[in-house]
Parts: sequence; C-alpha cells; structure tokens
Amino acid sequence: MANKDLTITRVFDAPVEAVWKAWTDPEMFKKWWGPKDFTAKVAKMDFKVGGTYHVAMHGPAGSPFDKDMWSTGVYREIVPMEKIVVTDSFADEKGNVVPASYYGMPGTFPKEATVEISFEEQDGKTKMTLRYPSTEGIEGKMLEDMTQGWNQSFDKLAESLKK
Repeated sequence: MANKDLTITRVFDAPVEAVWKAWTDPEMFKKWWGPKDFTAKVAKMDFKVGGTYHVAMHGPAGSPFDKDMWSTGVYREIVPMEKIVVTDSFADEKGNVVPASYYGMPGTFPKEATVEISFEEQDGKTKMTLRYPSTEGIEGKMLEDMTQGWNQSFDKLAESLKK
C-alpha cells in the first residue's frame, strides 16, 4: 500500500488563543485528550522546542482499553498561535518509548510518528488542521480507528472550548 498522510481539519467556535491553550496547557489538555469515553489523568508538558510531553489516557471500564495508555513525544517546532510539530510514540508509565504491541496493537505501527498541528484564525473561529505526513505501518482498520479516535477527541475539544 502506498504511503499516505492523514489529515483532519476542524473549525472550532473559539479564538485561536483558546484552541492553542487547549494543546499547550496540561490541565486544558486533560479535558479533551482521548477518544469518546476515555479520560486523561496525567498530562506533563515541557512546551518548548526540544521539550517533551508525557500523557496517559484510560479507556472505558470493562473494555480492552480499561488501562492507562501512555504516549510521549518531543516538540520539534513551535510557532506561537500557528503551528506545533511534535513526535508521537507509545510509552510506558516512566516515559520510555515502547512498541505498539506493548498495548496489544499490531507491530506494524511505527515506533515514532510526526504530527503537525496548524491553527488559523477564520472570522473569530479557529481552523485547526492535524496532519501525520506519513502513515507508513498504519493501514486498514488501524488507520480507520486512529482517524475515528482523533475525531472523537476533537469532538471533546469542541465541547471543552464551550465552558
């Protein structure tokens, strides 16, 4: 299968500053991180180029995801109110990068991915675009689930911005 990117664009009824803060403030981030019915208990961010993040989401009780699932990454580029480029990897509780198989996912999932998030003001609203430039190793149902998970997270983000 040819390597493709994954791009999701959403328009939020909130100013860029609010959407930016939702990505950069750990307490705001915990309110929306993770798909529907997931919670985020921990979000640690050293928000600067070269800094890292370490977050945990927990799936619904009784589901195969009824456990803490950690991720980590390094901020590669930050243009305030415009763009964040960050790596994304599965991690353990201590922040060590682990393969996707650690959480029972297929071994083809990349150990590290790059994620680009851009923010654009549009008539008082924010057009936000999330992009994985490469989805190599993320195919079929895995890619569908990932896309659905991000969209559900962004539904929660939209709700959190109303409060």
